[in-house]
Amino acid sequence: MPDVLYWVGCAGSYDARAQRVARAFSEILQKLGISFAILGNEELCTGDPARRAGNEFIFQMLANQNIQTLNGYGITKIVATCPHCFNMLKNEYPALGGHYEVLHHTVYLNQLLSEGKLKVSGGAFKGKKITYHDSCYLGRINNIYEAPRELMQALDADLTEMKRSRQNGLCCGAGGAQMWKEDEPGKKRINQERTEEALATGAEIIALNCPYCNTMMQDGVNESDKSEDTVVLDISEMILKSME
Repeated sequence: MPDVLYWVGCAGSYDARAQRVARAFSEILQKLGISFAILGNEELCTGDPARRAGNEFIFQMLANQNIQTLNGYGITKIVATCPHCFNMLKNEYPALGGHYEVLHHTVYLNQLLSEGKLKVSGGAFKGKKITYHDSCYLGRINNIYEAPRELMQALDADLTEMKRSRQNGLCCGAGGAQMWKEDEPGKKRINQERTEEALATGAEIIALNCPYCNTMMQDGVNESDKSEDTVVLDISEMILKSME
């Protein structure tokens, strides 16, 4: 039995940018000698977008099939690189019979760091000005704020908080199934508003922990013509580059 099941998620499976994050996290586990498994073609969408969009039937169908698969393999511990998958598996699957220890990858990596299994050096990020975007599903919904920041502190980065952060963090604009619908009428897209806050810190790097946020913030950086000055990275990518 592997130490953990890595829940790759739809983004990590099909989105080219999120695939790079999935590879980075997998490489970290391989370098640390941690045995992990993935479900491959047996992994279905958790049903999060369907439930958020109001299609309870599709959610129940997907969730029940996933639970049947996970329970069939006797899975007990799951790590997810997507806060939406993490939230669904942790908080909404138990009602349907899916009881697992579920960790977001930033929490898992921070545990490995505190146990001395993961060792990082400042390296590429030492002294670099970084701002961190709290994803809604990790932050306000699951109250996880410190683990990602502790990882970045271990990299000796100069962490500069945005005007709105932690409990007051602003959504990137994609959560709650907003990713799959047209914008509502307004003067400015939410991701543009959030990206402007990030750029206002003067940070060279926007660090985040979610494939949805990654897409929205990168789009915002591109629209602001700042793609040559500002890099958007998942924390796992930063950790991989800094491993000793």
